[in-house]
Formats: sequence, structure tokens, C-alpha cells
Amino acid sequence: MSWFEHRHEPLLPRTAFLRRLLQYGALAIAIVIGSLGVGVLGYHFVARFSWIDALMNAAMILGGMGPVNELGTDGSKLFASFYALFSGIVFLIAFGLLMAPVFHRLLHHFHLEMDSGGKDKS
Repeated sequence: MSWFEHRHEPLLPRTAFLRRLLQYGALAIAIVIGSLGVGVLGYHFVARFSWIDALMNAAMILGGMGPVNELGTDGSKLFASFYALFSGIVFLIAFGLLMAPVFHRLLHHFHLEMDSGGKDKS
């Protein structure tokens, strides 16, 4: 099973492409929400933050803004360090998932133009 059409297949209709884009967007959102959950649990149980402070710190780190509350223990600082690195990777994965259908459609369109432009039309 292929996730995308092969280069010799026709370009997807716009509605099918938008459906694919929504599916990949939903997957990216699910990954971000799951990662936010990991951060909330870590900040709550490791750093001993309240649930709302844990959510705010996890969201700020995941969004690339940085921590809000001061971390008091070495364990919480280690967790925050690894969570920040993890969040950077999650950002790249989510962006890749959102852009994959767009880049594929663009490249597929150029392949179709190249294939039809080089063939004899008679």
C-alpha cells in the first residue's frame, strides 16, 4: 500500500487532496497533543507543579517560548532539558507531516508536466 500516488498516476482531485491534508493535519495535532500530555505529566510529577502550571510550562516549551516557572530540583531541570529537546523534534515532525502532502503534490505536478512535455503528441 502506498501513502501517495505513484509518479505515473494522475494528480489527485482537489477534494481528495484536501482530505489527505486534513488527515495529515489531524495526525500532526494528535502528536502535538500527546507530546503536550507528556510534558504536563512530567512537570506535574517531576517538578511538582500544579496541573495548570504544568500545562502552561509544557505548552510554552512545546511552542518554543521557554519555561515560565523556576525549576527547583536537579530532576526537574533534567526533565525540562530533555523535554525541550523532545519538543524541538516534535515540532519538526509536525511541520513535516503538514508539508508532506503539499510538497508531494508540487513534485508530482512537475513530474506529470515533464512526462507529458517530453512525449510525442502525434
